[in-house]
Amino acid sequence: MLVLRSSAGSPYGRKIKIAMALLGLSDRISVVSADTLDPADSLRTQNPLGKIPILLLEDGTALFDSRVIAEYLDFIAGGNRLIPAAGPARFDVLRLQALADGIMDAALLRVYEGRYRPAEKHEQKWLDHQTGKVERALASLESAPLPDITSTPDIGKITLACAFGYLDLRAPGWRAAHPRLGAWVDDFERAVPAFAATHPPK
Repeated sequence: MLVLRSSAGSPYGRKIKIAMALLGLSDRISVVSADTLDPADSLRTQNPLGKIPILLLEDGTALFDSRVIAEYLDFIAGGNRLIPAAGPARFDVLRLQALADGIMDAALLRVYEGRYRPAEKHEQKWLDHQTGKVERALASLESAPLPDITSTPDIGKITLACAFGYLDLRAPGWRAAHPRLGAWVDDFERAVPAFAATHPPK
């Protein structure tokens, strides 16, 4: 059996759990919790970067990060399901995934600044730099045609929904300036039960 190492709060892990469900692979993959802060957790030998998610294959190979894992899951499910096989459609999906991953990356770095440095040592220029990334990405999405929502969305849409879900958890005020995006993720949740089933703990 394959093993997914992740945590309940990881938006990248959530993305993979949703992909597993949509591809019908959940019964083939055991989800095992990982603690990125615990030096004794085996994830540091499974991924030298000490980051999650990690997918452990039956031969012991460890795949990371979420983009690689998503590609692998789509491959073993027959391909061309969450990620188009070729052509412009493939790169449209991968581009949206990259943008949404970037939103999560920047939001997570803001969280880390608050979590690992005392308040008097917070670097406001660094926080503003990360905030700018999120705000520019959201503004570009808000002003553009939003991707259609289907019951089996592609990996770009899955990642975008997870990015918005992470902002709901860590920066809930984002919706006020981006009503179209807030409505989009609410519609996504209604259309994709796996999204609702993977809500992180508050």
